[in-house]
Amino acid sequence: MQARTAFQSKTVVTDLVLPSETNPINNLFGGELLARMDRAASIAARRHSRRIVVTASVNHVAFNRAVPLGSVVMIEAKVSRAFTSSMEVYMDVWIEDRESGECIKANEAIYTFVAVDETGRPVKVPELIPETQLEKERFDAALRRKQLSLVLAGKMKPDEATELKALFK
Repeated sequence: MQARTAFQSKTVVTDLVLPSETNPINNLFGGELLARMDRAASIAARRHSRRIVVTASVNHVAFNRAVPLGSVVMIEAKVSRAFTSSMEVYMDVWIEDRESGECIKANEAIYTFVAVDETGRPVKVPELIPETQLEKERFDAALRRKQLSLVLAGKMKPDEATELKALFK
């Protein structure tokens, strides 16, 4: 199984915010954005693994800026790290300014997907090779996030979380 780069999984979903997708103050519903991010992230995970993928968890979502009615919203998703059968996908959400065309970062999220076979059983995924400085930072942080998640779920003892312990040395 040949390793892949984060760039090879890059997925950009661009869409317009319509009236039926907004709340009473004319901003995109958070749930609508979550669904769009889920679709973008699943495409990125599928591109990396070349397998059927299922959402395992929504690890982090930051709604830093409202996405107003009529906005062009772009979701950029890339696999940030691959484990045995799971992949962490990091997303940046951008709003394109209507007048200047400038892109402003509005939100970000991290989802985890698992690659499965036709019966729903987890399957191995290719290793991920980070290339840029940002990809390397996200790659390293993904292991810390995974260990924290495992500790919180009671699936790993805190003293086994070597990456987390390294933060406090």
